Amino acid sequence: MTLKTKRAENYPAWYQCVVSEADMAENSVSPGCMVIKPWGYGIWERIRDLMDEEFRETDHENAYFPMFIPISFFRKEAEHVEGFAKEMAVVTHSKLTQKDGTLQPDGELDEPLIVRPTSETIIADSFSKWVKSYRDLPVLINQWANVVRWEMRPRLFLRTREFLWQEGHTAHSSALEAEIETKRMLEVYRKTSEEFLAMPVIEGVKPEYDKFPGAVDTYCIEAMMQDGKALQAGTSHFLGQNFAKSANISFINKENKPEFAYTTSWGVSTRLIGGVIMTHADDEGMVVPPRIAPYQVVIVPVIKKAEDEDKVMAYINAIASELKQKKPFGEKIRIKVDKRAKQSVDKFWEWTRKGAPIICEIGPRDVENQGLMLKNRLTLGQKELLSKQDFLDSIEQRLENNQRQMFNKAKARMDLNIRKDIQTPEAFKAYFGESNEWIEDGKTGKVAFVRGKWNGKSETEEILKSLKISIRCIPFDQSGSKGKCLLTGEDATLDVIYARSY
Repeated sequence: MTLKTKRAENYPAWYQCVVSEADMAENSVSPGCMVIKPWGYGIWERIRDLMDEEFRETDHENAYFPMFIPISFFRKEAEHVEGFAKEMAVVTHSKLTQKDGTLQPDGELDEPLIVRPTSETIIADSFSKWVKSYRDLPVLINQWANVVRWEMRPRLFLRTREFLWQEGHTAHSSALEAEIETKRMLEVYRKTSEEFLAMPVIEGVKPEYDKFPGAVDTYCIEAMMQDGKALQAGTSHFLGQNFAKSANISFINKENKPEFAYTTSWGVSTRLIGGVIMTHADDEGMVVPPRIAPYQVVIVPVIKKAEDEDKVMAYINAIASELKQKKPFGEKIRIKVDKRAKQSVDKFWEWTRKGAPIICEIGPRDVENQGLMLKNRLTLGQKELLSKQDFLDSIEQRLENNQRQMFNKAKARMDLNIRKDIQTPEAFKAYFGESNEWIEDGKTGKVAFVRGKWNGKSETEEILKSLKISIRCIPFDQSGSKGKCLLTGEDATLDVIYARSY
């Protein structure tokens, strides 16, 4: 029972089909916004909880700041506001009044308020009150919140006008300490992506022209989707003293002299769920890595006669009770017993579409034989008849194997599709203009990543735009070799990742 649209036929339509058939989200009546349904939100909760543990392990504390930010805060930071101006939603009135039979805005505000597109400015204002001495530093804060950016071409999970995210904000007494923090949080994002989402990434720094507005440096992780495009999966920004100066985050240092703090910010969003879909889903629907699956094991009762219900459910409950003692990845197994009054075959395909890692079917015959039927989402065409004990003994390893196999498959696909043999601008333009070099399982498809040289000049951005590609990052693992810039043919030593992107 494949999806109505296959990846090879129409990738964007396939993506929307996966989201719909997996019952993860839907478009809202509020234009450009989405309703995140329980299965999609459950995946976000797992990502959130796993990341929150990482933040606490690195000594960060959670806080919350207002979503309405005075416009004057953005005016203090000219570069920052320029970067977000076209996406800002603005509140100008405080109420509605009935006029001429219709509701009209009324109560014009003395100062317009920006609906949070990001929180650097308002959090910096709080930091300016909290920090007086070097003894008050560092300040390590994280916020789980929603943000609003007025996207013109929304797509579920990838780009919507409102989305969920976390944003970290820190203040430090030295540039070195802030830079270390920036890279430390990028490593948390790498771990989240690769170890929890099974989504391999490339770590690097953004080109100067593509930095976060107001940042000194922006570090990022870039993932390769199944259509060969890049997805920016997380960013971490070293802000230097830029926001500290505009918000007056100053302190008395150890030499008893006033100094501005050095700040950082970093964030990921529900866009990660879009990345998980485009990394792992197939033509049958969603495939969820066990570490972030809301339910890792789904048990479907197969009951055709009312007299069988009590014994089947008692058997299932006993298995579920023993499953809860198992701890793959050091965590209790998350179990769902699907008791809904639906045909078991319909429930099986529903959980297949959702991408539940392990689905078990149990009926009266299984009770008699003290066994069950197991279906692994990674080997959909295969069914295993197992004894109850064999199932319980192997379930931890099965889930851990699924997680590892999903990462390994995605990593092999990415490694296979990073071209390193393109040496000239002519070959480069031909590749992105005409070629069909995507490889997976022996099949060719669309273009993917090119790792090649760049002269480091911002003027080359126009050439990139003409090819509809971008420099995704300057990887940390530079080769140090010499070559020709793939955009101009000039001598160059800098290795970069070129790709089309979401």
